[in-house]
Amino acid sequence: MAVTVAQIKDLQNRTGAGLMDCKKALTETDGDVEKAIDILREKGIAKAASKAGRVAAEGLTNIKICDECHSAVIVEVNCETDFVSGSPKFVEFVDAVTDRLLEKKPASLEEAKEITQDLFTDAVVAMRENFVLRRFAIIKANEGEAFGSYIHMHGKISALVLLSKDAGEINRGLAMTVASAAPEYLTLDDVSADIKARELKIAQAEVAEDPKLQAKPDNVKAMIAERKVASRLGDACLGSKPYALDPEGKLTVDELCKQKGLKVVSFVRYMVGEGVEKPASEE
Repeated sequence: MAVTVAQIKDLQNRTGAGLMDCKKALTETDGDVEKAIDILREKGIAKAASKAGRVAAEGLTNIKICDECHSAVIVEVNCETDFVSGSPKFVEFVDAVTDRLLEKKPASLEEAKEITQDLFTDAVVAMRENFVLRRFAIIKANEGEAFGSYIHMHGKISALVLLSKDAGEINRGLAMTVASAAPEYLTLDDVSADIKARELKIAQAEVAEDPKLQAKPDNVKAMIAERKVASRLGDACLGSKPYALDPEGKLTVDELCKQKGLKVVSFVRYMVGEGVEKPASEE
């Protein structure tokens, strides 16, 4: 399979590796970007690449909470241009979509698009752009649980958290932490076996190529590789992140929750355009 310039450039943007290293890795993997990233990481040429890739879509995220119905919704609506995404009409449109989703509580994205179709049709006519309901999540709170929310940069990033109890200003502070720290997981238990296996393979390759570890016994090398995996994946969990409202920036979410007798039940974080790639002509 011939490797394209666009593929090489994309891999370089995601890993920071050199063009020739990217080309070689893509050639070895027949153009499979994820496998190429693993090869670059195993060779120490690249660090873990962002799963999101490049942000390449405009639009807004939004959150609405209904205390009476113990529910909350977070949504992302995309548009074509940054000019439209900042317009009052688009903001009102996204608000209307969010309200509709919270009211109707659709069970799937397909159903969500169906029940908001009239809003999208009217928006296209009014603003003359193509609009897409990209994703949404509805979270239901059980008795005693509470929501925390934070919308950053007028809707470029939104974070919604569900907590085991109402903790006042901490509710918003934890949502701010999710928005700023961008954790991938709640706890290590949420990491899939496939991802753990992938990270272990990379760590084992790193250990095998480290000249300082060559004299170590195999069982020690295995333990070092496992510790590398635990450290990397642990750093991606919310509990290890510094609490956003801690003045000294030292208090982690796990430590805060322990102090307050609090538990983060779940969280959702949306960033506009996350994981969407523009055509090369738009770069």
